[in-house]
Amino acid sequence: VYNAIENLDDHVLKYDLEGLERSLHREVFGQPEALEELMDHLNDYLSTYAHQKPLALSLHGASGVGKSHLGRLLARHFRSVVDNKLVVHYLSKHPLQDAAQHCASKLAQCISEVVTRAEEEEQIPFFILDDVELMPPPLLDILQTFLQTNQTNEFLNVVYVFLSSLGQREIAAHILQNASTAGAHKPLRQALSLIHPLWTEPTVELIPLSLLEREHIIQCFLEEMTLEGFYPDLSHVERLADELAYHTADGRQYARTGCKQVVGKVNLL
Repeated sequence: VYNAIENLDDHVLKYDLEGLERSLHREVFGQPEALEELMDHLNDYLSTYAHQKPLALSLHGASGVGKSHLGRLLARHFRSVVDNKLVVHYLSKHPLQDAAQHCASKLAQCISEVVTRAEEEEQIPFFILDDVELMPPPLLDILQTFLQTNQTNEFLNVVYVFLSSLGQREIAAHILQNASTAGAHKPLRQALSLIHPLWTEPTVELIPLSLLEREHIIQCFLEEMTLEGFYPDLSHVERLADELAYHTADGRQYARTGCKQVVGKVNLL
């Protein structure tokens, strides 16, 4: 029993998940529930090397809530703890219809090559796919095939992270009614299942991202102004935050576009 526990600790330490968690909570605003759920899945999966299925984490949220930023942070972290070639950060583009199948074949080849290399090095590879809403059906079809459990072992020892705005209406409606993402998984999965059967796969874990409140927008302004060398005067920041549009529900203000407009407004200063 002691050796088993020690081995679990060794795996978790190898990926420095504590460092990742600190970094995410420090740099991603307004998503404590989603980050906790994300880290729980990663801790469970990365505590061992042998698995019965791949881990597919599908994060969904509205524009400006931090999806792409989160993807960059995950890619940066895992590249620092495993072979750089075992971490693929795939930025989806909307190909022409006749090119979609070619893109799907290239993606399948990439996944196969990276997974084979990871098996040789006895490591777990990471695929972080951003803007999944831009993927045409052939690419989603290919991804679905890699989520099956009836594959050879090397294809079961893989972490996929999907980042998408799909389902954002369902998430927003749930948050505005319940002031939380808790319970949003069911309506989100129902909506996604109508888009593609990928999201009906039992291997896919859905993680809804929250709308950002006004206080989080202020944090975004403070960080961006600091990065640009401006003195972050709080009264000025609050005036800038007031220029954005908000949903109001249960006494809370939720930014309609998240932090999307923050960079542009700071650039005008």
